[in-house]
Amino acid sequence: MNTVDAKRVLETALICAAQPMAVRELRVLFDDALGSDTLKVLLQELQQDWALRGVELVQVASGWRFQSRPEMREYLDKLHPEKPPRYSRATLETLAIIAYRQPVTRGDIEDIRGVTVNSLIVKQLEDRGWVEVIGHRETVGRPALFATTRQFLDDLGLQSLDQLPVLDDPTGSSNVLEAMASLGSMQGTLEMDGDEATNRPPRVNEELPGMESHEAQQQMLGKPSAEKDLRDEQVGAPGGVTGNNL
Repeated sequence: MNTVDAKRVLETALICAAQPMAVRELRVLFDDALGSDTLKVLLQELQQDWALRGVELVQVASGWRFQSRPEMREYLDKLHPEKPPRYSRATLETLAIIAYRQPVTRGDIEDIRGVTVNSLIVKQLEDRGWVEVIGHRETVGRPALFATTRQFLDDLGLQSLDQLPVLDDPTGSSNVLEAMASLGSMQGTLEMDGDEATNRPPRVNEELPGMESHEAQQQMLGKPSAEKDLRDEQVGAPGGVTGNNL
């Protein structure tokens, strides 16, 4: 099979697929006659072929998929006027803490936010498929450890946690909620409840509900890579994390 035909097969399979397809799945199309490296080159060529169109080929955590470009959303919304679910500020704060500080327990989240975490918030995030329990911390009560899922990355159009916005400047104009909301709005997945958002995300120099100090805000900000290092240390240390990890 020549390159043109192979790309046509890949293109058709990805357009018709309901979910992202991993390279190992795409190899089945060719009876494993094409290697992973060859397929990746063909996929990159397909990306270029679609570069000037309203639909783009992207790689997310679960594999490759076609999706509409973010700038097309305002037009597509006219065909499908139903809005994505709106989430309370508390829900987005909880999701952001898990995303940037994972793995974390409910106690960790409460320490950062300064208020008790409502069980319904965690359940909502689990039902949405964005967070899951990956193990338990070996301490009194063995509290559950929460982390984000591949579905969370897929829904935000990300390949890995390293692609989350880096928030290493607490004096900047962006904060965790603003970054998460920005990513989510591009994919049509995250919107803050209008009554709580007051038409804009909070700024870094404004205290979040239950966060009483600048020090508390600092705890919420961090690079995903740093959190990964912390997670690795917890897994390898005596009395650390138990259970399956991402």
